[in-house]
Amino acid sequence: MRVAVSGSIAADHLMSFPGSFTEHLIAGQLDRVSLSFLADELEIRRGGAAANICFGLGVLGLSPVLIGAVGADFTDHEVWLKQHGVDTSGVRVSQERHTARFVCTTDRDHNQIATFYAGAMAEAREIGLAEVAQQAGGFEVTVISPNDPQAMLRHTSECRDQGYDFLADPSQQLARAGGQMVRDLVDGAAGLFTNSYERHLLEQKTGWTQHDILDRVGVWVTTLGPDGAAVTRKGEPAIQVPAVPPVRAADPTGAGDAFRAGFIAGMAWDLGDLRSAQLGCALATLSLEAVGPQEYALGNADFLARFAAAYGGPAAAEVAPHLPG
Repeated sequence: MRVAVSGSIAADHLMSFPGSFTEHLIAGQLDRVSLSFLADELEIRRGGAAANICFGLGVLGLSPVLIGAVGADFTDHEVWLKQHGVDTSGVRVSQERHTARFVCTTDRDHNQIATFYAGAMAEAREIGLAEVAQQAGGFEVTVISPNDPQAMLRHTSECRDQGYDFLADPSQQLARAGGQMVRDLVDGAAGLFTNSYERHLLEQKTGWTQHDILDRVGVWVTTLGPDGAAVTRKGEPAIQVPAVPPVRAADPTGAGDAFRAGFIAGMAWDLGDLRSAQLGCALATLSLEAVGPQEYALGNADFLARFAAAYGGPAAAEVAPHLPG
């Protein structure tokens, strides 16, 4: 199954604060916050939701098509993605704007404060899926991940009009989107991804219950941080999968994107919801152990050993034949 991923492509500026943000928030003064945190470390990494998901799919041996808009400063990032099996023929290069920037500070409790500069991402609304599909030789499913809001709406609408299967991943844009936009992004999706907080926010904004949403999507996948993930389909018992324990938790940025890559790869390999969620959790842990969302490597033997330790030898044996090499 060929996968296209539409969404943000960014440079991540990741900083670490040795204390806890919550210790500096004063009750009764939250309407006028003015804080500065002295960071110990700065890492500049390749990022963006769509680029992160494509990187994970590439690491797993698929050849995803990346769809998004960047600036002329994307050159090194593009080389990196191509080296990891990503087709960048769907990327538009802006003549006026820089590639988007994600600036994030993480405290010792893994709380994060972040700012996102859209930059060239605003031009993603000019990209047509049909044109990209023709250039890339076609694809069977499109992931609509966080992006310029008009681009997300356009690409979702195009999928419906053209009969393309799509996976809805509104995540970070849920905070900005109104109820009608969220409904437009979700309705008819073959799959929906949220984290546990976004799950409740999506229900609140749409006015839909879980039952209503499961009437409109094929499968609803919810990431639960250190508790793993849950998978729900209409009329079927929910599946909950525990996380793979990390050796060390270095950086949570991009772990959710890695989970999505693993789950989507499992879908592409027809492994079913349980194995797909396990694969997503395993890849998310690899990402969590690296600083930066595109800095992990698979290492098949070690990966399968950890997979077997978490989910059993038969589960690892089902996944093994699909891994590259």
